[in-house]
Amino acid sequence: MGIFERLGRVVKANVNDLIDKAEDPEKVLEQSIREMSEDLIKMRQAVAQAIASQKRTEQQYQKNQAEANKWQQRAQLALSKGDEGLAREALVRKKSFADVATTLKTQLDSQSTQVDGLRRNLVTLESKISEAKTKKDMLKARYSAAKANQQLQSTISNINTSSASAAFERMEDKVLQMEAVSESAGELAGAGEESRWAALEGGSDVDDELAQMRLEMSGGSEPTAALPEGQPQDSHVASGASSSAVDDDLEELRRQLNS
Repeated sequence: MGIFERLGRVVKANVNDLIDKAEDPEKVLEQSIREMSEDLIKMRQAVAQAIASQKRTEQQYQKNQAEANKWQQRAQLALSKGDEGLAREALVRKKSFADVATTLKTQLDSQSTQVDGLRRNLVTLESKISEAKTKKDMLKARYSAAKANQQLQSTISNINTSSASAAFERMEDKVLQMEAVSESAGELAGAGEESRWAALEGGSDVDDELAQMRLEMSGGSEPTAALPEGQPQDSHVASGASSSAVDDDLEELRRQLNS
């Protein structure tokens, strides 16, 4: 393969590619309809001319046929009057017109066939144009829908879904963290309140018990049961022994509390 042939093929390929890219289906369809409409106009003009020619031929045929009939009658008239020379001359004129009429009749039949064919082609072209217009509207609608869908797909493909998903995940984690902090604060607040109430309730029991002990120690409690008969009641000795025992108990209690 020569270099010029290869170069020509490359140029043709690039030109065809540029044409394909620049080709707008809607404009191409409109141009096709315009060209078909122009062909329809030309076809109608051709049919009109053929019909006009057919009518002229028919008029000439009728005229020559009428002249042939007229000279036929004159020949008969001359022969009836006994003038054979005049009758012969009339027949010669009749033959001339009859020959022209025969030629025109052949031409007229051919023109009639041609006009009928042109009319059929005209009807076929009109039908094709009507069908093409309907198809053009359908293709334009499909092209518009495909173009819109292509733009939508292009927009969707340009969206960074991974980045958007990561942003949603970060926001979800942040909301969950805020909810956890809020819930923890609420639990701590509730726990502090419960502890205060528990302390108050517990403190009340201790205070009551301490007051009762003070009352008993101050002698406000019920009198100690009487000693059995025969045992001396030495209040001083008993009081001293009791005080010593209490001091020892208090000292032991302090030691346990401080340890």
